[in-house]
Amino acid sequence: MLYTIRVKNMKFKNRTRISYTFLRVMTKLSEMDRKLRRYGTDQPLYEAEIHMIKSIKENEGIHVTGLADMLDVTKGAVSQIIAKLERKGMIVKELDPGNLSRLSLRLTPKGETAYAGHEALHREFDDLFASALDSADEENKAFLKRFLDDLDARIDAFEKRDST
Repeated sequence: MLYTIRVKNMKFKNRTRISYTFLRVMTKLSEMDRKLRRYGTDQPLYEAEIHMIKSIKENEGIHVTGLADMLDVTKGAVSQIIAKLERKGMIVKELDPGNLSRLSLRLTPKGETAYAGHEALHREFDDLFASALDSADEENKAFLKRFLDDLDARIDAFEKRDST
């Protein structure tokens, strides 16, 4: 949160730099993503929980190991989130008919509602983004896409360098 305060209260000369504008936008997006939301249900969901719901919905019948592999997290982390989602009535575990020693996961009607609410939120965000680009011509949109792809790759390289 301290970083957020610093970004919002920057001196004017820094606020005109593109990199600082980008940081402000990223901070706002990060704060938005961390908000607890209900997604049309009676249960608040954390970011990790709604993304687990999305992964289960889009990979019907997946199991804990498959989720862990797909999301590149530990089976323990997946199991913890799955247990929370079960308690919230969002998912159920069922015996996998193809492998009776494994449990597959599926959404309950409440989980389906949360998934639909999450997808609606993404459509709203897409619309917000599209409206911000309404006045841009195709050349500028193509430039922005190339810029963001390049920045994404550079940030990955920076993080890799910084973590060694």
